[in-house]
Amino acid sequence: MEGLNHFSEVFAGGVWGLWMVFLLFGAGLYFSIYFFFPQLRLFKHSIDITAGKYDKPEDKGEISHFQALCAALSATIGLGNIAGVAVAITAGGPGAVFWMWVAGFVGMTTKFTSISLSLMYRQVDEKTGAVHGGPMYTIKGGLGKAFYPLAIAFSIFTILGSFGGGNMFQSNQMASMLKTSMAIPEWATGVFFTILTGIVLIGGIKRIGKVAEKLVPTMVVIYFVGALGILFMNIGQVPGLLMQIISDAFTGTAAVGGFAGIVFKDVVVQGVRRAVFSNEAGLGSAAMAHSAAKSSPVQEGLVGMLGPLIDTIVVCTLTALVLLITGVWSKTGGLAGSELTASAFATLYGDFGIYMVALVVVLFAFSSIISWSYYGEQGVTFLFGAKYIPTYRVVFTSFVFIGAMLKLSTVLNFSDAFLGLMVVPNLIANVMLTPKLKKELKTYEADLKAGKV
Repeated sequence: MEGLNHFSEVFAGGVWGLWMVFLLFGAGLYFSIYFFFPQLRLFKHSIDITAGKYDKPEDKGEISHFQALCAALSATIGLGNIAGVAVAITAGGPGAVFWMWVAGFVGMTTKFTSISLSLMYRQVDEKTGAVHGGPMYTIKGGLGKAFYPLAIAFSIFTILGSFGGGNMFQSNQMASMLKTSMAIPEWATGVFFTILTGIVLIGGIKRIGKVAEKLVPTMVVIYFVGALGILFMNIGQVPGLLMQIISDAFTGTAAVGGFAGIVFKDVVVQGVRRAVFSNEAGLGSAAMAHSAAKSSPVQEGLVGMLGPLIDTIVVCTLTALVLLITGVWSKTGGLAGSELTASAFATLYGDFGIYMVALVVVLFAFSSIISWSYYGEQGVTFLFGAKYIPTYRVVFTSFVFIGAMLKLSTVLNFSDAFLGLMVVPNLIANVMLTPKLKKELKTYEADLKAGKV
């Protein structure tokens, strides 16, 4: 097991080096400038679309704008927001949060690009009405046969990523939290959620969308209420902590004893790494959920653009402030991930705070698992055909149990590595196809101005 742990560290470290940071930052900044910052210009319009103001009955797809956003958010608003933020701060200091913000802001345009292109090149089964989309179809339809190996690579990384970050990491944290808070054995958690996952997956994207649109608002409200309670009780510390986050982002050191000496590179890498693990901007994963929406390409891209804002800039910031206000990040006591966040909630709410985080962890993790199963299915369908989806579902559900029994560091490293590898083929396609998307965006904005949308 020690050899596996070491290999996972080297593997993840190689994928998530400075080159990945520059790639993600560079791509996000490029898209933002190229499209004239749609995350600012078209922000209000994106909210109107999500609210259903521009819905048209003739639009092709299987689910609504809101269901698509919830399905994507159910994969992104997960343990990256609870466990991932704790990992980022303990490893990179408070300054890592600033780089999560930056990655989230430019990531909004990265998601807009990936999602819009996916709808431009999605495929609709005329017989069943099922929609297949995502970067693999974007590469195939937009770049042609010469780039087909990139589509294959993305599909493989998606399947592996669905087993890792989308499945095992989630079940691992569920099992860990339930054992710590309620003394429930890991194997029991694994068995229960393996069965529950299988039940949900039978219904496909329509059932996932319906489950997600109920789970996401519920889990966000519960978490918001708990986190805001801690912030309001310590409201005087918030401005100083925000300034500490900004100053530590550039000094490269953590201000709290025990973590001094962290180099600037570690702060940036941890911030970007955890932001991407949380909001998935650049991975192309959310594009697969949004591809099933009843929408036009640009409209759905603008809806998906809200994901990193909600996920990283709002939810992750709440977690970070709770960890910093309570001071648990600098004296972990051997706790890691979601357990550390639970201990922060316990400082105000006692045992109830631990139970609150445990409930949210279960909701966040389970919603991520069911959404990532759909992403994996898209990879399987592209490579082998839809007839192999039942086989994939059996294997996928079994990994829920496996993840519950593994060590956190091993699961986290493999998860990061496979998710990171998805970035490369996705961003290559996105950058090469930006001229076509820009033309589509100009046409859409002209129609919007003329009242034709």
